[in-house]
Amino acid sequence: MTERFITFEGPEGAGKTTIINKLQQELENRSIPAIFTREPGGIEISEKIRSIILDKEHTTMDGRTEALLYAAARRQHLVEKVIPSLKEGKYVICDRFIDSSLAYQGYAREIGLEDIFSINSFAVDGYMPDTTFYLDLDVEAGLERINQNKDREVNRLDLETLSFHRKVREGYLILQEKFPERIIKIDANRTVSEVFKDVLYHLQRKYKL
Repeated sequence: MTERFITFEGPEGAGKTTIINKLQQELENRSIPAIFTREPGGIEISEKIRSIILDKEHTTMDGRTEALLYAAARRQHLVEKVIPSLKEGKYVICDRFIDSSLAYQGYAREIGLEDIFSINSFAVDGYMPDTTFYLDLDVEAGLERINQNKDREVNRLDLETLSFHRKVREGYLILQEKFPERIIKIDANRTVSEVFKDVLYHLQRKYKL
């Protein structure tokens, strides 16, 4: 566990980006030093890997290839951006981290949670989030949000079947039960203000912001 390392997780359309943007504004208003980043991406090398992973033309990509690419992007992002920022005493707020690989590739792609965790244990080398917010909502509601949001990036994962997205959510729920001390489940079926209020409550309670 790494204090001040906070991640956001959730199925497609959960509203992570919206909540993270509101949190960024909140911390800036309070003059709290923090960086906001995302996975895969956040730095040049990882962004290039992201473009390969999420390219809608790459529908033939093997599940294990996908998992390895995510782990590679995660490692570079970690050593180049996350770890230096944590050492500077900043909060690091990241849109997705290891739990995404576990839910998407480990569970939904049926590669296996243990195999995916093993790959990523090598990549993160002990650097795990201190707190993870899992934004949970009905799969159909999430996909409908995506369809309605014309400004959102449409990527290869959005083209998956409804059953795949349902398995992703199942995977996240399993992880939340497995790591309840780290993963905080937030009901994302509600309004943005209600969800953000919940997130802020837990952050203030734990970090005394």
